[in-house]
Amino acid sequence: QVQLVESGGGSVQAGGSLRLSCVVSGGTYSRTFMAWFRQAPGKEREGVAAITPNGGMTYYTDAVKGRFSISRDNALNTVYLQMNSLKSEDSAMYYCAAGSWAPSYAALNTDTYNNWGQGTQVTVSS
Repeated sequence: QVQLVESGGGSVQAGGSLRLSCVVSGGTYSRTFMAWFRQAPGKEREGVAAITPNGGMTYYTDAVKGRFSISRDNALNTVYLQMNSLKSEDSAMYYCAAGSWAPSYAALNTDTYNNWGQGTQVTVSS
């Protein structure tokens, strides 16, 4: 059974940075598509960034392009989300997700992923 554990969330002022980590256990991590999602109170969960198993392709929602970067270390079974130039609208619970297949057109869709972490809170104050 695949388990995902996120860490790295916290409170930061606007313009600051945070790096989220997600450690994956179980399954075959090196063949797993990984993604980060976020959900703010009263809003739907949205895809933020995704990465292919070998790290060769990454996908981002428009709102974070140029500010966030997803990466992975397959030796450590870990995926990262580096978040720079944070804005108050980035405040949300951030979730790590894993899936066995993620076509490019669905890389940021919640339905693509069947394993989820418990989330880590990110709060950005202006």
